[in-house]
Amino acid sequence: MAADVHRTTRAVSTEVRARLDDLRPSERRIAESLLADPGAFATRSVAEIAEEASTSTTTVVRFTRKIGYDRFKDFRHDLTEENLRERLALAGTNVQSPDIVAGDSLDDIVAKVAANESLSIADTAQALDTAALTRAVAAVAGARRVDIFGVGASSIVAVDLQRKLSRIGRVALEWPDPHAAWTAAAILDEQAVAVAISHSGATADTVDYLRLAARSGATTIAITNHAESTLASSADIVLQTSARETAFRSGALGSRIAQLMVVDCLFIGVAQVDSQASIGALQRTFDAVRERRSE
Repeated sequence: MAADVHRTTRAVSTEVRARLDDLRPSERRIAESLLADPGAFATRSVAEIAEEASTSTTTVVRFTRKIGYDRFKDFRHDLTEENLRERLALAGTNVQSPDIVAGDSLDDIVAKVAANESLSIADTAQALDTAALTRAVAAVAGARRVDIFGVGASSIVAVDLQRKLSRIGRVALEWPDPHAAWTAAAILDEQAVAVAISHSGATADTVDYLRLAARSGATTIAITNHAESTLASSADIVLQTSARETAFRSGALGSRIAQLMVVDCLFIGVAQVDSQASIGALQRTFDAVRERRSE
């Protein structure tokens, strides 16, 4: 029998959190039970899950499908593997869960941040569509200019991408202000690429920027955790992250490291298009800084 066609490529818990607002109350109780104790949840049968959430087995099956699985056994298999990866990430520490809570010691925080960031990178590597990445690399490598925009933590990632591309001789601009980003997007053309970065994919300023760029004819790339978001639906190419979320400032922690991982892959792909020129440019920029520091 063929594998299910709706299977998610993201970590189960990440997918569940992403879809919480779209779930019915009975389905949300199932989701909350999973997120409260993923390890125990993965050992339960459909009937046991239904009883725990005070709902029906039909609702459990419907919930499983909403998360992206046609078969419950595949859903439970992936959740079990995810729990194993989490345990391995926490191996050698004294903490049991990667969630940061009030009262954690600094030792706990270090262990949990390290585990969450490692898991965000691993999960993003699994979720990232290499076909989409290939198209993004080709678009950026062939662009006359690349304009990049993000808000908040995503703006840090935008700066990182702009500086990386600039160091290999690409014309790249990062816009820290929404009004400046919009005016820049309005005058792009078919030879330009616009990159928009947003964990939620719902940041209004970022969505407006990408829509303006698309209207101008630019190729648009979205880097987001939510493939069904407004930002993703406005983009020609979607590079999806799979950031691990914790109970403390989740959006700005896991999202940033996952976005940086995607940006690094995009940058290296572009650099490889003409590796000799890229290596030469990197050497010249390194020499320029070294010479200034030695004066």
